[in-house]
Amino acid sequence: MIVTTGNDVPGYRIAEFLSVVRGVIVRSPSIGQGIMGGLKQIVGGNIESYARVCDQARQDAYDRMVQHAQALGADAIIGMRYDATEFAQATTEVLAYGTAVKLVQS
Repeated sequence: MIVTTGNDVPGYRIAEFLSVVRGVIVRSPSIGQGIMGGLKQIVGGNIESYARVCDQARQDAYDRMVQHAQALGADAIIGMRYDATEFAQATTEVLAYGTAVKLVQS
C-alpha cells in the first residue's frame, strides 16, 4: 500500500477516489509507564516511556487506516495525516486518516 502525505503519487494517475479512510486508537500509559513518566516530570527532560506509548498509538492507528483502505480495494492513500486529542485524563485518541484511491500507471 502506497501511503503519502501528498495529493498525488509520482508515476501514477489517480483513476478513482474511493473514500476517506481512518484508523482510530485510544491509548493510555500502563501503570509502570505512568509511574516512570511521573518521576521524569519532576526531574524534567524527555519522557521516553510516554514517547513509546505515543509512537505505538500512531503505528496502530496507521495500521488500522491501511486495513480500512485495503478493505475498499485501494491502491494508495493520499493526503495522509495524524490527529490526536486528549480523550480523558491520561488517555489520548490518535487518528490516522487520508483518502483511499485507485491508481493507474502514467
